[in-house]
Amino acid sequence: MKRFLATACVAVLLTACSCGNKVAGSGGSSSVVPADIAMGGASNELNKVGDRLFFAFDSSALSKEAKETLDKQSSFMKQNANNRFVIEGHTDERGTREYNLALGERRAHSSKHYLVQKGVSADRLGTVSYGKERPAVQGHDEEAWKQNRRDVTKIAE
Repeated sequence: MKRFLATACVAVLLTACSCGNKVAGSGGSSSVVPADIAMGGASNELNKVGDRLFFAFDSSALSKEAKETLDKQSSFMKQNANNRFVIEGHTDERGTREYNLALGERRAHSSKHYLVQKGVSADRLGTVSYGKERPAVQGHDEEAWKQNRRDVTKIAE
């Protein structure tokens, strides 16, 4: 029985290791590559443009800096017309889970609305709120909270 379990575990591990994004190499073989390279580096380019923007405490209003970032994102999105995007809304740790999920949703929708006004098709933009569940920075002070009150735009997979 132990030998069977060990063999089954090895088979599962080998299968898991062989999964991933693959790009054909020379001679018909394939190798595992990171997702951003498999997507043509588009996610790296989005990082360069600016994939996140920040909000004031308890607000979903877009600052001047946030609008500048969204302007760059809208240009990027228009140049990458075959991609869909997801805007993630995040909050700091203060407040209830329910309140922060709603605030994160308002933030993501604020960004989406702005991008649509700039000419990006609403069909290419999704939103999700993580509230306070996925902090970018650990900590219980204003510096950490400031980094966690954000939207992050990603290329949808």
